[in-house]
Amino acid sequence: MTITSKQKFELKRFIKELESHRGRHTELVTVYVPAGYDLTKVINHLADEQGTASNIKSTSTRKNVIDALERMIQHLRVVARTPKNGLAAFSGNVAEREGQSDVKVWSIEPPVPLNVRIYRCDKEFVVDPLQDMCADKEIFGLVVMDRRDAIIAELRGKSINVLVKTHSEVPGKFRAGGQSAQRFERNRELAAKAHYKKVADYIKEQWLGKAELRGIIVGGPGPTKYEFAEGNYITDQLKQKIIAIKDLSYTEEFGLQELIDRSQDVLASEEIAKEKAVMQGFFALLHKKPGMVAYGKDEVRKFLDMGAVDKLILSEKLDDTTMDELEKIARDLGSEVYIISTDTREGVQLAEMGKVVATLRYEANI
Repeated sequence: MTITSKQKFELKRFIKELESHRGRHTELVTVYVPAGYDLTKVINHLADEQGTASNIKSTSTRKNVIDALERMIQHLRVVARTPKNGLAAFSGNVAEREGQSDVKVWSIEPPVPLNVRIYRCDKEFVVDPLQDMCADKEIFGLVVMDRRDAIIAELRGKSINVLVKTHSEVPGKFRAGGQSAQRFERNRELAAKAHYKKVADYIKEQWLGKAELRGIIVGGPGPTKYEFAEGNYITDQLKQKIIAIKDLSYTEEFGLQELIDRSQDVLASEEIAKEKAVMQGFFALLHKKPGMVAYGKDEVRKFLDMGAVDKLILSEKLDDTTMDELEKIARDLGSEVYIISTDTREGVQLAEMGKVVATLRYEANI
């Protein structure tokens, strides 16, 4: 189960808040309740821990731990029942000065089910299970090739990681003097097959048995990609993973970007495709109907106040205060909100345009 870019952004922000607090001693309480687990059992366990904490020698540490546990217990009683995906809860004294008391509690239902139960008292909150949820698990294999070159890469979330670049020994189309046309063509075919085999070996080395591989997309100009994908070069196990073959104009890095752009149908459920589609829709309107878009924080805010914004598009690089302010206005007015990463070309362009853009419900000029 994957999480959306919006869920991931909010989870990362929640983690960042937790990481900003540190205890002077082992007095910050972390509780993870797995999906389906009885919350009453957790509350009873924490009550027992309060009794144990009464034996702590340091007066201030003892007080902080007992207070943190009490706030946690009170909070869990209000929650009453374990949410569908479980619960991650945190409490502790976060006062800046020693001797003062400012006990706070945070909790979140994670976007995917929790499968761990944790209770810990430490100098910092335990956020590893939440950070793990932010990591992209599934990958797509990307192969861009022609008879001369091949590049093999992985698409994980919105990030492209180039794994292998290789060049063939296939001679050009024009034969050298003294060589028969038949022999020249035979040598070209042998060199092409050697190239295909080499690419297949690299693919096998990178992806055979890789559980997180969701599929392989092959692309390139001309018929080479079909000769490779449909021939007897790739092992059956990996051949079954080929989910699309795409015609391209380019190879190498340009070809990788083009392959992703042309694979929107395959990647439709993936965040990179969603982000690209949102941004491409904005740029299309900017080009054809500039009166239907706005960009820059001040201009977008004016259209938000008019209730004219259809889609509010924010860069993940935008500061939290501005993001929260604009997002609240947009949601109150029924506008869609998208948070775009900088892992794509379009996302980088958004960041360079002031980090805030919007498409409008109607053409307006102010």
